[in-house]
Amino acid sequence: MKKRILFLCTGNAARSQMAEGLARAFHGDEWEVVSAGSRPAGWVHPNAIRALAEIGIDISDARSKSADQFIDQPFDIVVTVCDSAALDCPAWPGAKRLEHWPIEDPTFGEGTSQDRFAKTRDELKSRIDDLLG
Repeated sequence: MKKRILFLCTGNAARSQMAEGLARAFHGDEWEVVSAGSRPAGWVHPNAIRALAEIGIDISDARSKSADQFIDQPFDIVVTVCDSAALDCPAWPGAKRLEHWPIEDPTFGEGTSQDRFAKTRDELKSRIDDLLG
C-alpha cells in the first residue's frame, strides 16, 4: 500500500499544484499524492502549468480542490507550502506528520514571472526529494 501525502496552500493554484505534480512525477510509485487549498481559487495558474511543462511534467488537467474534501482522510504527511495555509490548518486530523515550508508566492516579487515560477518549482523539487527521497 502506498503512503499518502497532501500538499496544502491557500488557493491550490500554484505552489501546492506544482508540489503535487512534482511528487507524483518523481515519487508516485511509492506515494499517493494530492493537493488542496484552504480557500481554493477555482483555477490553476498558467505559469505553474508552464513551469512544470518546462521539465516534462503535464499538470494541464489539474484542478483547484478544497481541503475540506480531504479533512477526514488519513495521511502519512501533510505539508503546508505557504504561511496562510499553515495558519488556516495548524493541525490536520489523521496526519502522522505535519510539515511547514514557507515558500514565497511566485505570483509576486522580483524578476520575471517565468523566473519566479521556475525558482519555486526548483525549491519544491529539492524539498520534496529531501522529504520523500
